[in-house]
Amino acid sequence: MTKNKKHPYRLGLIEGWLSIVFNVILFGLKYWAGIVTGSIAIVADAWHTISDSFSSVIILIGFKLASKPPDKEHPFGHGRAELISSLVVGIILGLIGFNFLSESILRIREHRAVEFDNFAIVVMVISIIIKEGMAQYAYWASKKIGSKALKADAWHHRTDAFSSIIILIRIILGNKLWWVDGLLGIFVSFMLFYAAFSIIRETSSSLLGEKPDDRLIQKIKGIAEKIDTSELRLHHFHIHQYGQHSEMTFHIVLAAEMKLEEAKEITDFLFREIKKEMNILATIHIDTKSIH
Repeated sequence: MTKNKKHPYRLGLIEGWLSIVFNVILFGLKYWAGIVTGSIAIVADAWHTISDSFSSVIILIGFKLASKPPDKEHPFGHGRAELISSLVVGIILGLIGFNFLSESILRIREHRAVEFDNFAIVVMVISIIIKEGMAQYAYWASKKIGSKALKADAWHHRTDAFSSIIILIRIILGNKLWWVDGLLGIFVSFMLFYAAFSIIRETSSSLLGEKPDDRLIQKIKGIAEKIDTSELRLHHFHIHQYGQHSEMTFHIVLAAEMKLEEAKEITDFLFREIKKEMNILATIHIDTKSIH
């Protein structure tokens, strides 16, 4: 067993702490650049960066709670704490999108200018590279451990990269095309609305309960095909997800005349293989062929 399987939330905790550290560093750089250049936009972007640490704290709390073992009150563990943190970050993304939209409309209406400065350009480029790098890492980690919370945080990092790109374009263009950053901001805000909606919908669906994926069912049926019997049939699949812990129930149809020991061997084999290949605990109900 790999280290990630033993500690499925380790990548999430690492991502959360890295995010906080890099956000504090970038806040200092941006705030310094904003003061040196006298740019209100860069100072505002610095505060936007430090606010990203809030979502990282939420992610850390979610993973910390999710990693707690099952107890008397929570026999299936605390894995859904990670889903709740994902939902909160999704809501934050929606609020940031609204802020982008209102700020962009204001820029267009007021023809806002931003000061040109080489130091500001360097800081913005550094910010774009670091924040997109953090987004890529969070997205990679989310796929590695199947985390919706890290996927949401990846989008949060990307919003800061978008914000820095818009400011960089405006600095370079100066007042020649004063409306460009406003239009870009509106475009980014709708991207954020879409990302927030997708994350909230996906997380809510997991919290409410979903039907098993067709590929998952086919994989289980593939395992069942290894059993040397022509009478076996699987149906009525249900899955219950608790973060990194998943449980499944389904029915198998066996011949009515099959001996109890043979039926137990079949269910034990299915339980072991499903646990080994998919890390899912299966509860298997036996039906006899005469019932169907």
